[in-house]
Amino acid sequence: MNKRLYVDFHILQTVPPSCINRDDTGSPKTAVYGGVLRARVSSQAWKHAMRAAFAENAQLDVGKRTKKAAELVKAQILALAPELDADKLAKKALENAGIKSDDKGTKALFFMSAAQAKALAELAVEGSADKKQYRDALKAAPSMDMALFGRMVADEPSLNYDAAAQVAHSISTHAVQNEYDYFTAVDDCQAEDNAGAGHLGTVEYNSSTLYRYATVNVMELAGQLGAEQAAETVRAFGEAFLFSMPTGKQNTFANRTLPDAVYVTLREDQPVNLCGAFERAVPRSAQGYAAPSKAALAQYAQQMYSSFAEAPAQSFTVGSGLEELAPAQTAKAMLDALEKAVRDALAGNEVG
Repeated sequence: MNKRLYVDFHILQTVPPSCINRDDTGSPKTAVYGGVLRARVSSQAWKHAMRAAFAENAQLDVGKRTKKAAELVKAQILALAPELDADKLAKKALENAGIKSDDKGTKALFFMSAAQAKALAELAVEGSADKKQYRDALKAAPSMDMALFGRMVADEPSLNYDAAAQVAHSISTHAVQNEYDYFTAVDDCQAEDNAGAGHLGTVEYNSSTLYRYATVNVMELAGQLGAEQAAETVRAFGEAFLFSMPTGKQNTFANRTLPDAVYVTLREDQPVNLCGAFERAVPRSAQGYAAPSKAALAQYAQQMYSSFAEAPAQSFTVGSGLEELAPAQTAKAMLDALEKAVRDALAGNEVG
């Protein structure tokens, strides 16, 4: 029985002048790779955008990452027994589970599913004092995003979840140079004899073709959610990864773009990040950066398969330029095929 199953997502996406993800000085995040400066978007920024996309889909079971976990439990207690002191019971329920909190909330952000909040509320209403029951309630029934992105609880490590998904920092396939936009704003109510601006400033930005990578450990996911929900979750993850966009300075730059090309693989050995295709920065050309980036990705993938890694069990592409790796299809058709491939693979592995 094969016990390894990974889905790798490789995306090339061009973004116009933008400041998608800022550092502590307000500058677009960057990284040096292959000896040159690259644009960078942190994995945390894109995962937050993906979780926001999950939350917009009413069919998906998503959790809440918050310091106000007691409020989630309190709401469930009020629904079950409005005559009780819900505030006191909610805090006690978390304490019984090993989660410390005060009037300001938990010490750190805590990831909780609606099912877990309800289970704690039921125990609190019943008057249970068994701390193991409370911990078990917080360990069972994770939401799909909890299974994907994991949970770390420093106060009670037994409540931790290993993340089934890993998301890389996105980097440009080529060298970048940050630029500055000098702007002014006019005061609509200023005196007629005052020709000066009401405000002026600068915004730093860059533009790039990004290589984005993420991988999902399907067996880990199935162990948490079961085979059927795991297949649906892989599809939801893929859709969110393809179409989400971090919102940094979005009103200023309107930088919502779609991918130029997508390559998805189902692997039975290990995940393979193909960022090595761009260790040598793609040179400037009359074709721009997207087309030569596609060629570099296809060439590098085939080189890896002929030298180090096994070829994927199944491959899918969306958009033009990667047909050497797999026939191109629409994004919806690819996601449908991916969900079916994962479901079939899990059925072959006898995962319940």
